[in-house]
Amino acid sequence: MTLPLFLLIAVAGGIGAGVRFVIDGIIRARLRTAFPWATLLINVSGSLALGVVTGSVLSHLLSPELGTVLGAGFLGGYTTFSTASYETVQLVREGRYASSLVSGVVMLVLSVAAAALGMWAGGAL
Repeated sequence: MTLPLFLLIAVAGGIGAGVRFVIDGIIRARLRTAFPWATLLINVSGSLALGVVTGSVLSHLLSPELGTVLGAGFLGGYTTFSTASYETVQLVREGRYASSLVSGVVMLVLSVAAAALGMWAGGAL
């Protein structure tokens, strides 16, 4: 990996984290519930986008370097497995067992399905 590529990945990751912060705030301001809707929507949309990027790289529409900047950089900063895990554990600690199960399982299933759909779409472009 070259230094310029490394720097692009780092900058893209910072931008992705900033975008996640803004979108999270917008969603939380509109949906005032204990369920982590913002994290769910961010992770599912990020998985879909990563699938599109991956499919586009595999079908040679994007270069591997650009795929790395977008995927590992921007989308790595945008999505957040650690926050999803933390919020699911918090739901368990609060005794919201059904919500924690839905949060964990639904986020996983939807994120994987979105990534698969994105890979298909990215390869079909």
